[in-house]
Amino acid sequence: MCHVLVKAVENTAVKGSGSAVHHFRRVTLLMCLFAFVLLSAGCGQSFSETDQVKDTSAIQLQEDVSVKQHTPAPIDTALYDQKNIALANGDSSGLWPVNAPYPLPGAIFPFKRVVSYYGNLYSKRMGILGELPPAEMLAKLKGEVDKWEAADTTTKVLPALHYIAVTAQESPGKGGKYRLRMPFHQVDSVLSMAEKIDAITFLDVQVGLSTLQEEIPQLEKYLIMPDVHLGVDPEFSMKGGQRPGTVIGTFNADDINYVTGYLADLVKKYNLPPKILVVHRFTQGMVTNYKQIKTRPEVQIIMDMDGWGLQARKINTYRQYIYKEPVHYTGFKIFYKNDFREPNSRTMTPEEVLQLKPRPIYIQYQ
Repeated sequence: MCHVLVKAVENTAVKGSGSAVHHFRRVTLLMCLFAFVLLSAGCGQSFSETDQVKDTSAIQLQEDVSVKQHTPAPIDTALYDQKNIALANGDSSGLWPVNAPYPLPGAIFPFKRVVSYYGNLYSKRMGILGELPPAEMLAKLKGEVDKWEAADTTTKVLPALHYIAVTAQESPGKGGKYRLRMPFHQVDSVLSMAEKIDAITFLDVQVGLSTLQEEIPQLEKYLIMPDVHLGVDPEFSMKGGQRPGTVIGTFNADDINYVTGYLADLVKKYNLPPKILVVHRFTQGMVTNYKQIKTRPEVQIIMDMDGWGLQARKINTYRQYIYKEPVHYTGFKIFYKNDFREPNSRTMTPEEVLQLKPRPIYIQYQ
């Protein structure tokens, strides 16, 4: 380029003196040098941007590799079968263990038992989660985890916080649905607590006069997190339009299948480990058409015995509505206060609960 410019100047100045040509050559060379510096700066910027793109691609590639490296190993089906048989606890009825599809990699059950604290941060009466200051509550939960690991040394225990994210209400509230959605900052605070002890989190939904189809999608931004799971409470599903608390509500198999289908879609879309769905139950009518409930590789269902009172009553409730109507896995709730409300009543120990057939894999303290 500079050669062309010099030649053009020489042609223009051919009629001038030699000194003039020499002068023009010097000026032209200086102009060329200046242009070269500008071009170099521009080229340098272009190369820098190109290198940045390459670096970004390299980082993305590293992230992809990292994701692949952290992909859970395939399910050990032999161990899975072995632990499910152990959970059946010698049952010979043929009901347990349940014949269900093998879960996707990363499944928690039956490899670990979950021990959770249940409640709401706005109420000290709804459960231990909201009753105690966070540090004290987490320390108490850790104590329960230790007790369960001592009672069953073959199964590691995973702590959990089970937070009521949608609560049934006695008044209709805005929209007349008799339910109140908790603000997201409260959910965030529970997630922060869980992180401190490497716990998982459950978000529980009491629909009132609303529906699962209306309430569950509101929580999607949390449900796409790998360590966030879901609970639904038929007790407060008022399909007849009654005020919550006046009668015991109900879910049908179709309701539960909607939820597991919704969760399964999230698992597949976001490449998540299987989700857990906890369904609370303590009466026959709380869950209907149980044989039609679908089990899926993406979701592990817990039918949770949610009754309180005398040990004998709790055990009978478990046998009547959990044992006799198998769905997938089982849970058992222990009440710190309500289990003492009757004479000679007390909270059951881990060793006592583990005598049940099948052994619960999910334990909830309220």
